[in-house]
Amino acid sequence: MKRKILSKSFFDRPTLVVARELLGKYIARRNGIALMITEVEAYDGPLDLASHARRGITPRTKVMFGPAGVFYVYFTYGMHWMVNIVTGPKDYPAAILIRAGIKEDGTPVTGPARLTKYLNINKEQNGKCAGKTTGLWFEDRSVRVARSKIIASKRIGVEYAGRVWAGKPYNLKIAP
Repeated sequence: MKRKILSKSFFDRPTLVVARELLGKYIARRNGIALMITEVEAYDGPLDLASHARRGITPRTKVMFGPAGVFYVYFTYGMHWMVNIVTGPKDYPAAILIRAGIKEDGTPVTGPARLTKYLNINKEQNGKCAGKTTGLWFEDRSVRVARSKIIASKRIGVEYAGRVWAGKPYNLKIAP
């Protein structure tokens, strides 16, 4: 199987384009663990009221304003790590939350907290570039997901953003 590590240029594009194309790609660790990505959620720009960046640059969100291809990892509910990858141009805060995947044996890993736990992702990866040197990266293993197999729906748990932003079809997953 041919494996190609995704470069910064893959992520330095519009967030929704990257989100669609991440489906079927793999997130991999140096220790050999990998998951095929089956669900993502996009957060696109400073006007996106569901995005952490909606209030501007803070110590937590400054990573989102940086270059594409960098991990934005944050702690939520006092117990879970969430992993995102920054997209688009520098100073435009956008990122994609990795929500679910499938292990190489076919077992699903559903939910972003279970995904980070399985991959042993924590604050150590925050602000680091996706790549072999940091031990966490994305791979293209030639899996192609047809547009007809992608389900777009509203994002999960962002009702605070108001009807319009909460209802944006920025949750993307591979149909069963």
